[in-house]
Amino acid sequence: MAIPARIARQHKSRAPPRTLARFLLLLVLLLLLVVVVVVVVAMVISILSFSSSSSSSSYDRYKEYCKHDNHRYVYWGERIDCPGKHCDSCAGLGHQESSLRCALEEALFLRRVFVMPSRMCINPIHNKKGILRRRSNNGSSEDRWEANFCAMDSLYDIDLISRTVPVILDNSKAWYQILLKSTRLGKRGIAHVQGISRAELKEKCMYSDVLLINRTASPLAWFTECKDRANRSSVMLPYSFLPRMASRRLRDAAEKIEALLRDYDAVHVRRGDKMATRKDEFGVVRTLHPHLDRDTRPESIQRRIAKWIAPGRTIFIASNERTPGFFSPLSARYRLAYSSNFSEILDPVIENNYQLFIVERLVMSGAKTFVKTFREDENDLYLTDDPKKNNKNWQIPVYTADGEGT
Repeated sequence: MAIPARIARQHKSRAPPRTLARFLLLLVLLLLLVVVVVVVVAMVISILSFSSSSSSSSYDRYKEYCKHDNHRYVYWGERIDCPGKHCDSCAGLGHQESSLRCALEEALFLRRVFVMPSRMCINPIHNKKGILRRRSNNGSSEDRWEANFCAMDSLYDIDLISRTVPVILDNSKAWYQILLKSTRLGKRGIAHVQGISRAELKEKCMYSDVLLINRTASPLAWFTECKDRANRSSVMLPYSFLPRMASRRLRDAAEKIEALLRDYDAVHVRRGDKMATRKDEFGVVRTLHPHLDRDTRPESIQRRIAKWIAPGRTIFIASNERTPGFFSPLSARYRLAYSSNFSEILDPVIENNYQLFIVERLVMSGAKTFVKTFREDENDLYLTDDPKKNNKNWQIPVYTADGEGT
């Protein structure tokens, strides 16, 4: 039977045209191609990022290494030199760095991973803002930053340290996993030690075979454990190690300041706490560094550095002296620069005096000529002949050039 022409035309109009079918097919293929490209690109980026991170950071390599069972750890406590104490009683950055370097040396000697405190205590005495401070209308040179501690990785580059000594922080997931594992291992899990030399820890299997060596029982400052520090040949990490390990943010700030200073010299003037005095039983004022006040005054500094630094040179001065304009007399002979001249660089970065000193230390190390306050090494240039370490001999301060006390 024949189909009426009108019905045939209606049936024909409902059939999808070939062009539409082709368009839909091409659209599906295009979407599939996009998905494939996205997946391939993601895989390539993942591979490249893994390769880059594993080759550039030994810390990342260490974390991969930690998946195995042949690593051991050494733990000195959650606070440097502050076991069971408040931060107010902690030593300054210099002492804490000596202790931290000692602990790192032991980890290196024992071939163990060092469990580093995630925070460093800041003694309020060493946290005054000094010449770099945000002063209000009623502010004073005694203003302090509020924090009494700071994050360790805000001071040091943990990845950079780990290239020499593998390090994990004591607030990391890895540390809690180690503690759990040490409890499961029983006697082989942890050894609590006190007064044991690092040689014994390495040679005796009762210590060398345990997962974790715990030194927190010692009431002494960490650096006292480095018994052979006077023998320089036995020091595995030099004094310059930690200064070179500054965090990336602090290194960047120092590099910007150095770029602005260009060709410059530097003088570190330690006054403040080093000039502390006390009266003896007869009421006579005495101090541990009798010539320091005299030798670190502008007129004495100028006479001392004249043979090392030519007139007209730019001198970057870092000091804990808080008297405004104290070093101004030196400007008659030299161009002077301080941290306060670079507040635009430092204000967004600096949160405490330890960070400030680390930046200043980096800047001073980049100077053409660097003059220290005290002599620390044989080739040092220094302002005073007083020894830096003097804990017992309290003497009458000397202010005259001929050495007579006044």
